Amino acid sequence: MSNLHRTFSALGNATRFAIVERLLQEGELSAGDLQDVGAISPAALSRHFKVLRKAGIVEQRVDKQRRIYSVRPEAVQAIGAWSMSYRDFWQGALDRLDVALANENERLECSEN
Repeated sequence: MSNLHRTFSALGNATRFAIVERLLQEGELSAGDLQDVGAISPAALSRHFKVLRKAGIVEQRVDKQRRIYSVRPEAVQAIGAWSMSYRDFWQGALDRLDVALANENERLECSEN
């Protein structure tokens, strides 16, 4: 998970996030197929792909004159694992809060009687 900061940094840009979201929804796409993710030039789109490749989020393969992009499953798995570790933390915290609120309600009901 040491590269996770690069993953989140790369996905912090709205255009790159949109590219990854589209690839996740539609699977492999060429750079040309992704031109409509934002009002950006082909050169800017290429720079976004470079950032995503360096972060390990997407991979590129060449098919004749086209560059085909896809999301690397390992990147999605790393994000999922990180998210789940915090889900457990928050679930435990919410469970403790639920117990504390129930105890407080009991205390208030006893003091009213």
